[in-house]
Amino acid sequence: MAYLLGVDTGGTYTDAALIQDDTVVASAKSLTTRHDLAEGVGAAVQAVLDQSGVAPSDIALSSLSTTLATNALVEGQGARVCLVFIGFNAKDIARQGLDEALGGDPVISVAGGHTHSGGEAAPLDLDALRSELANLQGDVSGFAVAGQFATRNPEHEMSARDIIREVTGAPVTCSHELSAKLGGPKRAMTAVLNARLIGMIDHLIGATEAYLQNAGITAPMMVVRGDGALISAEMARERPIETILSGPAASIVGARWLTNETNALVSDIGGTTTDVAVLRDGRPMIDPQGARVGGFRTMVEAVAMRTSGLGGDSEVHAARDGLRGGLTLGPRRVLPVSLAAQQFPDVVLPALERQVSSERLGEYDGRFVVPIRHSGHAPTGLSDREQRVLDRVGDQAWEMGKLLTNRMESAALKTLVARGLVMVSSVTPSDAAHVTGILNSWNADAARAALDLFSRQRNGAGQRIAANADDMAVAVIDQVTTQTAETLLDAAFAEDGSDFGVPSADLARHVLSRMGMAHHRGLVALDVGLNLPVIGLGASAPSYYGAVGERLSTPMILPEYAGVANAIGAVVGQISMRRSGQITSAGEGRYRVHFADGPKEYADQDLALADLEKHLSDQAHSDAVSSGAQGIRIRVEKDMRTANIEGKHVFVEADITVIASGRPRIADD
Repeated sequence: MAYLLGVDTGGTYTDAALIQDDTVVASAKSLTTRHDLAEGVGAAVQAVLDQSGVAPSDIALSSLSTTLATNALVEGQGARVCLVFIGFNAKDIARQGLDEALGGDPVISVAGGHTHSGGEAAPLDLDALRSELANLQGDVSGFAVAGQFATRNPEHEMSARDIIREVTGAPVTCSHELSAKLGGPKRAMTAVLNARLIGMIDHLIGATEAYLQNAGITAPMMVVRGDGALISAEMARERPIETILSGPAASIVGARWLTNETNALVSDIGGTTTDVAVLRDGRPMIDPQGARVGGFRTMVEAVAMRTSGLGGDSEVHAARDGLRGGLTLGPRRVLPVSLAAQQFPDVVLPALERQVSSERLGEYDGRFVVPIRHSGHAPTGLSDREQRVLDRVGDQAWEMGKLLTNRMESAALKTLVARGLVMVSSVTPSDAAHVTGILNSWNADAARAALDLFSRQRNGAGQRIAANADDMAVAVIDQVTTQTAETLLDAAFAEDGSDFGVPSADLARHVLSRMGMAHHRGLVALDVGLNLPVIGLGASAPSYYGAVGERLSTPMILPEYAGVANAIGAVVGQISMRRSGQITSAGEGRYRVHFADGPKEYADQDLALADLEKHLSDQAHSDAVSSGAQGIRIRVEKDMRTANIEGKHVFVEADITVIASGRPRIADD
C-alpha cells in the first residue's frame, strides 16, 4: 500500500508525518537547522521511517509545507533585492507599503509602461536600464520588475526581465506573473517580497529534495500553497511568495482531517507566530484582498489568516510605561536562552552564572548573539561596520554586552538580524515553560537564570517587575494566555459579519472585552467569549491553550497529533491551479481581451468571453498536469460588470478565473 510523507519546516521545529489509509502511522519532530535545512528535515523523516519500519521506496508521495516565508516577512528578514520600476514616479514608491517592503533596497526607475487599455505609454528606456544594472552587479541577490499597467500588457516587464538575466544572471520576478489585478505599487510590493524570498525557499526545497533522493525516496515532491492547495516544487521555487501562509494553510487542512469539525476557529501556535483562521462548512475562508502577513497586504490568494508575532520563541519585553509596567511578547522571534545554553554551553552557562551572581544588572544581561551559519555565497550589501560585527561573531555565540563595543554597532546588529545572518537569544515563553515545568526539552537551569535576571528589571515605581524567576515565569505564561485570547477575539470580531463600528484589533483589546472575559459582575454584568469551538494546534498548544479556552468560555479541541498538523495537512490536500484574465471595453461594441502576450480586440462579446475562457482553461489544465494532478476538474468563475446608461446595459469589464483541481498522482494510481 502507498505511504504518504508530509514534512513541515517551521522556525523552530521541522515535523514529519507518515500516513496510510487515512491513518497516521508515525510522526516526529526535529529542531530546524537554519544553516543546513536538510539536517532538520533528515532527522524528522528518518525518525518516522525508523518508527514505522517503512522502506523509503514504499513512499509514493511527499509534500512540504513551511512557515519560513511567513516568518521572514513577520520578522522583516530576507535577501537584498532591487526593484526595476517602469513608468512610475517617486510618489508611487510610498504607496501600498512598497517603501516599507523595500527597506532601503535599491530602486531603478526607468521610462516606459502602458496605458489602461494596454497601449504603450512611453518607450522602455533600455539604455538607462543597462547603465543602472552595471552599477548594481553583484550587490543584490535578485530583482523584482513592475511596469505600469503590466497586467494589461506585460511587454515591458518581459523585455526588462530578459535584459536583467542577460546582464546579471540573477533571478527575476515579474509582477504580472504573480497577479492579474490592477494596482501597480501593490503588485510591485508583492514582486519585491517574492524576489526577497527566492533564495530562502530555493534552499529549503533543494535541501529537502536532495535529502529525500539520497535516502531513497524517489516519489514526486509537492509544496503547499498559501490557499492550502498543492503545487509542484518547481513552481514553488519560481513563486515562493505563494508559499506565504503555506504552513498555516496546511494546518487548517490538517485540523479538518484530524477532527472532522466543519465550523471552528483554528489557532496554530508555533515558535514565531500564532495563526488564526475560520473553518466554515469544512473549508478555510480565502482572503479576497490578498494575504496579509507582517503588515504587508500582498496580491497572493491565500487563506483568510490573521498572523500575529506571538509564539513560543517570541521575545519577552518589559513595559516600563506607568508605575506598574507589564509584559509584551513578540513580534520578533529569538532563540530561547535554554536552547542557546544547550547549543553553546561553553559561552552561555558561565556568562549566566557570572551575571546572576553580580549585584548590578547589566543592560545586556541574559542576552546573547548566535551565528546562523549559511552554506553558499558570502552576504552582499553590508556596510563596513556590519561586516566587522559579522566577522567578529564568526561561528560562536557571544554575550551581547561583549560583542557590541559602541551604540553604532547596535544598529549594525539589527541589520544582521534582519538579514537572517545572526540571531539574538533572550527570554521567551519557552524559557518560562522550562521554569514552570511545562517543558523539559532544553537547559532548565539556564532558563531559570535568564528569568531571574529578567525579573530584576524595574518598573516605573522603581520596583522589581517580579520577585523571582518562578513569579516571572508565571507572568510570562499568563501573558501568552492574554495575547492568544486577544488574537482569537480579534479574528472573531473581524469575521463575525457585524459592523461594530470599531476596528477588530481595538475591540479585542478594549477594557470591556477584557472585563467581559473575566465575567465582571458589578452594577453591570459583562461576558465576552466565542460562539465557536477552537481547534488548538502546535506542539505547545496543550501547554497553553487550556487556559485560553477557559478565558474565552469556549470548548478547546486539542487533537492527538496537534503538534504535527502542518505535516499532516501538507500531504492530504489537493492540487489546484488557477488562472485569471480580464476583458475591458474598447468602445461601443468592441471588447479588448488582455492575454498574457498582449491585448487583442473583438467585435463580439460572446466570442471574446469564450476565447479567454478557453485560453485560461488550457493554461490551468496544463499547470495542473505539470504539477502531477489527475482526475482534473475545471471550475469557471465570471464577474461581469455593466453600467446602465439611458436604460441600456453597457459592458464595462469582465474578470474570468479558471480553477483546475485534482488529486496528486501517486505510485499506486
